[in-house]
Amino acid sequence: MIKILIVDDHAVVRAGIRYFIDPLTDITIAAEAANGAAAVAALSEHEVDVVLLDIGMPGQNGVDVLKAIKAFKATLPVLILSMYPATKYAVQLLRAGAAGYIEKEALATELVAAIKTVVQGKKYISYAVAELLTADPSTETDAPLHSQLSARESEIFMRLSRGESPTNIAAELHLSVKTVSTYRTRVLEKMKMTSNADIIYYALKNKLID
Repeated sequence: MIKILIVDDHAVVRAGIRYFIDPLTDITIAAEAANGAAAVAALSEHEVDVVLLDIGMPGQNGVDVLKAIKAFKATLPVLILSMYPATKYAVQLLRAGAAGYIEKEALATELVAAIKTVVQGKKYISYAVAELLTADPSTETDAPLHSQLSARESEIFMRLSRGESPTNIAAELHLSVKTVSTYRTRVLEKMKMTSNADIIYYALKNKLID
């Protein structure tokens, strides 16, 4: 029996996952959590085989939650659930320690397959993510510039692309404004840009934001 921990701030999402997991005979939901702190607490109380982690919880950085879970139990596979397409965060999160990345719009059968894959110690990687992982930004001219960003840089990049100010980003991610500004500088350097306007234009052009 595969025991899973669901970490998502939306009760309706957790209920939706439970709806199609409960009838299964080889997978069960051992615990649920609405935020990172609750997730780590749940791990200390329950034995689980895999974590399903929402990367877009408000007020928290999904990368930090991922790192906290891995710090608590390094060998525990964490499967990322996201409303964002794989091209936005998948590569960065896999490099940060995630065992797989699946979009919330995926079919239930795909999620079950992903769970069984990562429990076996393998990575769950879609064809689109595989292409991103094998692309070398230093040699592939077609590789998207944002694929060069680290997980934290990618988070800052996406928030800047939505017009958020460094002050608001710092408050949301529990960082100092100076730290956010440092990440912004790194993003601009890596993507050969000079301003937030360049970031927004790039994100719109590449359909990373609506």
